[in-house]
Amino acid sequence: MSEQSPENNIDNLDQTVAGTSDNSTEKATEKEFLDSIRQNIDAVDCEIQTLINDRAKLAQQVAIVKKNNIANDASAADSSNPIFYRPEREAQVLKAVMQRNTGPIADEKMARLFREIMSVCLDLEAPQRIAFLGPIGTFTHAAALKHFGKAADTVPMTTITDVFREVEAGTAMYGVVPVENSSEGVVNHTLDGFLSSTLKIIGEVELPIHQNFLVAEHTKIDGLSRIYSHQQSLAQCRHWLDVNFPNVERVAVSSNGEAARRLKNEWHSAAIAGDVAAAEYDLHKLYSNIEDNPSNTTRFLIIGHEAVAPSGQDKTSIVVSAHDKAGALIEILKPLSYHGVSMTSIETRPERPNKWAYVFFIDMDGHIDDANVSAAINDIRPLVKDLRVLGSYPKAVL
Repeated sequence: MSEQSPENNIDNLDQTVAGTSDNSTEKATEKEFLDSIRQNIDAVDCEIQTLINDRAKLAQQVAIVKKNNIANDASAADSSNPIFYRPEREAQVLKAVMQRNTGPIADEKMARLFREIMSVCLDLEAPQRIAFLGPIGTFTHAAALKHFGKAADTVPMTTITDVFREVEAGTAMYGVVPVENSSEGVVNHTLDGFLSSTLKIIGEVELPIHQNFLVAEHTKIDGLSRIYSHQQSLAQCRHWLDVNFPNVERVAVSSNGEAARRLKNEWHSAAIAGDVAAAEYDLHKLYSNIEDNPSNTTRFLIIGHEAVAPSGQDKTSIVVSAHDKAGALIEILKPLSYHGVSMTSIETRPERPNKWAYVFFIDMDGHIDDANVSAAINDIRPLVKDLRVLGSYPKAVL
């Protein structure tokens, strides 16, 4: 490695580039020029690798401190289970990465690089087992990887109820479940899960839903006779399919992951699914982004046990059981307005087993530790039969 730092090498290379703009053949041959660039890349790579390992060692030190602190705390409920994943801290780090980024790499792509570095470092502290609504290759799987990184141990569950149960039992540390889609609306099974669970919302993921037309290596395109996908994905790509494959049978299956899996043994079939499914099942994207609505997005919730500290840009979710009387909802919402709290969404679900009784799921900007959010919630409590704070958590960063 050269005695000069990579920064100095890059400065020298910039000067070389400037000097070769008029007559490059007088300064260096093309091979010499490329060799110089590659030497600089190698030098930078060495520094990056050293710094990543330095960061990993610091993460290991954090783990030691956390374990020692809990082991020495006689009041700790479970000294064998310290909390290593801090959603608010990760959100702050990723936002800082994007704020200080100067390019040419885009802000979000730079944050995704750091997300994977953080995922590997967290795995050194304590491997994270994440339950998600499966099977492998679904958009919920993609959301889990987007939020926790590829170093996490992601485990598919058959139903949303199974995800809640896995986290409640402690078999998985956290769970990922879909809650709403910008085109299809709310996922009722997820909201109902909170009615019978004490789990908290500790984070959210927003995932743009891009559909791909997938084929296997052995697929005979000219002989396609069926296209597999989840019924919602088929609906989201209806116009594209009408134009491009109007006479091919469309077969709805339980998930896009299942659609992709079926291509392994069928030469006459295609599937509509996302990038994760294509990678997991080694499929070729014959056409990309075939959805009729390119802005279609799904929001996912991260569920866990612990409360989350403020990150600076947070949401709070509550569930309210209202009295059966005229104007009950208006009465509930007044404190939010009075204290200047912005409500971002509200959904209604039946309050089982009571007949004609309902609960309201309300999302608002801010953290429960914020004075105005706390005051608004305290003002709502005496107006309702029951109110539970589902969680305060960082807004989606990526």
